[in-house]
Amino acid sequence: MKLVNFMLEGKVRLGIKTDQGIINVKTVAAPYSGDVPITIEEVIARGEQGIRQLEGLMKEGVEAITEDKIVYAPCITNPEKILCVGLNYREHARETKAEIPEWPILFSKFNNALAAHKQVISLPKTAEKFDYEAELVIVIGKEASNVSKEDAPSYVFGYTCGNDLSARDLQLRSGQWLLGKTCDGFAPVGPYIVTADEIDPNNLEICCEVNGSIRQSSNTGDMIFDCATIVSYASQYMTLKPGDLIFTGTPSGVILGYPKDKRQWLKPGDEVRVTIEKIGTLINTMG
Repeated sequence: MKLVNFMLEGKVRLGIKTDQGIINVKTVAAPYSGDVPITIEEVIARGEQGIRQLEGLMKEGVEAITEDKIVYAPCITNPEKILCVGLNYREHARETKAEIPEWPILFSKFNNALAAHKQVISLPKTAEKFDYEAELVIVIGKEASNVSKEDAPSYVFGYTCGNDLSARDLQLRSGQWLLGKTCDGFAPVGPYIVTADEIDPNNLEICCEVNGSIRQSSNTGDMIFDCATIVSYASQYMTLKPGDLIFTGTPSGVILGYPKDKRQWLKPGDEVRVTIEKIGTLINTMG
């Protein structure tokens, strides 16, 4: 199932993506007297039961909104944590001349970095070297603490597309990457969350385009640490909560990996598309 958050009358609404368009869950669920979850947080909290309840709304004749009529919201709007994994594709580690890490390299972004599909991302005036990073993003489904790698997939609600936008000059100003990673709007996610039962996260084509030119093209099979390992590892040190997001790393092809004389950093007007097989395409324009 593909779920989406969109704006209606100033509020975030939950939708179900179908071939006909987006079903407004709150409208269709109204006759059920509150028994059906109407926000993504409620769906995640109910787990498989919540998904089954939404499936019951997908009947013939249900009115759908065409996607060109909606304004997207981030597919998760208020995660407790946004974790990211650095240098997690073998080819990306090689292009940046970094050693293959022994353990997942974890860093974070804050909620101010969240942005939606088709949202214009304002590039801050305090930096110049803006880079893209196409990433598969894990959406945590239930509280996870000290979980094994074998059990970790059962703690995942679903997956979405993300772009770990980075201001490289700020990121590399010191040994701490945070400043260059969590500028406003630097964590666009979406457009959809695909539930975990429909995805094999270890074998997905992943691609990034800038102004129609392919810059990254890989497969999640090139990850050094797969999704189950990442969830298990992080849960040994912090309790993961429902709705937490984990950006799982980016493939080779980032601007930072180019020779210095070939680097053309993102600028206002550039359109960046992140496409992940079986999930969709996340589109943002730099402003």
